[in-house]
Amino acid sequence: MIELRERHFASFFEVPFAAYPASLPYVAPMRSDLKRYLSRENPLFSDGTSFTYFTALRDGHPVGRITAHLHSASNRQYDLRRAYFGHFDCIDDREVAGRLLAAVETWGRGQGCDEIAGNFNFTAMQQVGVVTEGFDATPYTDMTFGPAHLPPLLETHGYEAWFPMTTFETDLTDFDPETLLGEKQRRLLEGPSLRWDRMRRRRLKAQMEDVRRVLNDGFANNPMFVPLSQGEFAFQASEMLWIIDERIACLAYQEDEPVGVVVCIPDLNPFLRATGSRFKLSTPVHFLRHRFRRRRAVILFYSVCRSQHGRGLAGAMLYRVTTALRSAGYRTLGTTWIADGNPASLRQMEKLGAQPLHRLRLYRKPLVAL
Repeated sequence: MIELRERHFASFFEVPFAAYPASLPYVAPMRSDLKRYLSRENPLFSDGTSFTYFTALRDGHPVGRITAHLHSASNRQYDLRRAYFGHFDCIDDREVAGRLLAAVETWGRGQGCDEIAGNFNFTAMQQVGVVTEGFDATPYTDMTFGPAHLPPLLETHGYEAWFPMTTFETDLTDFDPETLLGEKQRRLLEGPSLRWDRMRRRRLKAQMEDVRRVLNDGFANNPMFVPLSQGEFAFQASEMLWIIDERIACLAYQEDEPVGVVVCIPDLNPFLRATGSRFKLSTPVHFLRHRFRRRRAVILFYSVCRSQHGRGLAGAMLYRVTTALRSAGYRTLGTTWIADGNPASLRQMEKLGAQPLHRLRLYRKPLVAL
């Protein structure tokens, strides 16, 4: 007997711990962070009606979960009537998956949508996609991950794969940052035209606004991208204060105007696994251990304002970041998803010596009126 519970956070949070073996490299987000994202505190959902979530239970035990939401700004910008699913985690069971997917499809139809797509947790600038290859590879912070049975379950229920993506990993112990430098990059690094800065806790609020401006400008022509408002970006970046390592991010300014950014942070997943993604008495001890033992970092995104394209700024920034990472003792560097249709970013991965970590796809399905 399968029971569906709507907006029951306690069981929703427990699903991956109950449904997946401990050996799976899946890492759950911190419980408090997930609860905050699934609340009206999230600017995307401030009206209280544009999202919901479901937990599937069998004999009282959580066996699957999924979210459903609208991204109204995206639908307006791209002239869509699309609903989104996310946080799709499930045991390898066709019936359980079918009940969850039917629930979000019904919800989407009720919102007047004619298509549903996912995983989006919750926008194209957050965790995106369903892993289709690389199930043994350990993910970094802000990467989606799931077991090998999820894609077949989606396909069984009429979902088609589209929009291929890849996450990457660079072995910093065997990488020479000098390989990133050509004439253009050296000119930027050595010349007076740019001012370089790092992300600093005491100025983080002001710097986050600079980051948002560069992100919105540099990503303006990217597929599915919707400019982030100040409220949305502040909400997403609010935990950055206790995550950042001031040595490893990079900001570039031209005449005091921000023109480039690489947001690079320590990988928190080892810490989250050690704590079970919960705050408890031992959590501060685990965090201190993490601070002293961190060897993995991840680039959440990098962006260059369109006025600076073609000048070599991305390579110059990655040189500064990888040099700082090596000096700080980091050994591996992850990079979150890059679409197959983004040749410029894929070239940067080649220059970084990055190897594919996971292959991902989005999945979609038309919502036919019943």
